[in-house]
Formats: sequence, structure tokens, C-alpha cells
Amino acid sequence: MANKGPAYGMSRDVQSKIEKKYDDELEDRLVEWIVAQCGSAVGRPERGRLGFQVWLKNGIVLSQLVNSLYPAGSKPVKIPDSPPTMVFKQMEQIAQFLKAAEEYGVVKTDVFQTVDLFE
Repeated sequence: MANKGPAYGMSRDVQSKIEKKYDDELEDRLVEWIVAQCGSAVGRPERGRLGFQVWLKNGIVLSQLVNSLYPAGSKPVKIPDSPPTMVFKQMEQIAQFLKAAEEYGVVKTDVFQTVDLFE
């Protein structure tokens, strides 16, 4: 992925609207829920939109979250021993999470797309 420079015009307006919608309180609640569900081994993100995004971006925390909803022995997502560093491997991990979430009962229209964590 290429580094992006500053946004101008309509791009800046769209980015500004996205940033205004971000809810720090909701982030805190989600982090607490994920840690309660998965255990403290998942760690905690740096505060803010970017820190939360980076925490979820490699797909490991998301995979642990969906696996925590299933009983031992029937975990739907395989988690690698070391977190993936290559982007396509991270996207694969997230895709496995999304597939497992749909199988769990999350409606497809309520699920984000893998690229949403990378843009």
C-alpha cells in the first residue's frame, strides 16, 4: 500500500465526516468486551481510531473473538502461531473471521469488508 498524502476537496470532506462519526466511548466499550470475551492475552490497542484499527488489522484478535464464541474443539478459524506480517495473509485471516461470523449468524449486510481495515 502506498502512503497517502493530505486529502483535498471532496476527499477531505469525506474523511472529516468519517472522523466525526468515530466514537471513542464506543471504542472503549468494544475493547472491554473483546478483552472480557477473549482474555487479557489479546492485549489492548493504543487509544484512538488508528490504534484500534492496527489492533484488529492482522485478523488475529478478530479470529480469537469469533473462536471464543464456540466450544473447545470446534473453533472455526485457524490461528497461526505467529501473527501474519504480509498483507495478503492478514487479509486471508480477516476473510476467515468474516466467513465464520456469517456462519455464526451475522447478516452479510452487517459485515464489513476486509479492505475496510486497510483503507
